Amino acid sequence: MFDRFYPGMSWAAHQARWPHAQHSRFVQAGGIQWHVQMMGQGPCMLLLHGTGSGSFSWRGLLPTLAQHFTVVAPDLPGHAFSSRGAEGALSLPGMAEGLRALLLQLKLTPQVIVGHSAGAAIAAHMALHMESLSRSTLIGLNPAWLPLPGVASWLFGPAAKLAALNPLSAWATAKLAAKPGAVSEWLGRTGSLLDAQGLDLYTRVLSDSGHVHGVLSMMAAWRLKPLAARLHEIRNPVFMHIGEQDQTVPPALADQACGLLPQAQQHVQSGLGHLAHEQDPTGTSQFILGCC
Repeated sequence: MFDRFYPGMSWAAHQARWPHAQHSRFVQAGGIQWHVQMMGQGPCMLLLHGTGSGSFSWRGLLPTLAQHFTVVAPDLPGHAFSSRGAEGALSLPGMAEGLRALLLQLKLTPQVIVGHSAGAAIAAHMALHMESLSRSTLIGLNPAWLPLPGVASWLFGPAAKLAALNPLSAWATAKLAAKPGAVSEWLGRTGSLLDAQGLDLYTRVLSDSGHVHGVLSMMAAWRLKPLAARLHEIRNPVFMHIGEQDQTVPPALADQACGLLPQAQQHVQSGLGHLAHEQDPTGTSQFILGCC
């Protein structure tokens, strides 16, 4: 709803200052125009960012991971430079289906899927529903595999739906994000402190009403209970990298996930928050490579 009022981000307006822009391409698949960054050679590694972010979230990890893998990092539907797609494309099953179409178009099958937060939920859903990924290694960075408690659950459900129904919500949120210090404050609430480049990139996307509209629409469509009910069925190798100071996805949820996934191995990193992989890309890259 109201999609016509919120065009996607303009690549031409941001390309000159976008990290790894020379590795960007646009691919039409599953009714979505995907912005994808691809780098490296070897087995395929799929990187899935979290809600509100984009492929730029992996900027510090891509060069290292690309020394060992063909790394594929898309903007999820409705985020940054990828289009929103048809109705239902921003739900968990819809995003997984869209990514299946993208991988078919690229003729790639990931040996490893790394997902941050909601991206980890998409990875788990794909592993459960796609036979070709039944043996892929799943790596969850602060994974949102279980329903969030308290206020966070409300924000990802009724509140997001109400916001998505209000044509002014995305515009108003983008205006707030453009104010000096706003994005820094918002990111600080996740338990993470980012460098100047990280703050600039998040300010760019969060002050764009098209991106914000996609994020709100995704949050309104998001349902984790069906995934949580089947999480125990996953037989893939599973690794978790947890920022001890995560204020968005409580680290205690990782312990609950381990109870459902006895094969899972968990690593907790002190002093880092929800965006731990952006705070410490070197350490996160080493962890990922050590799991493969």
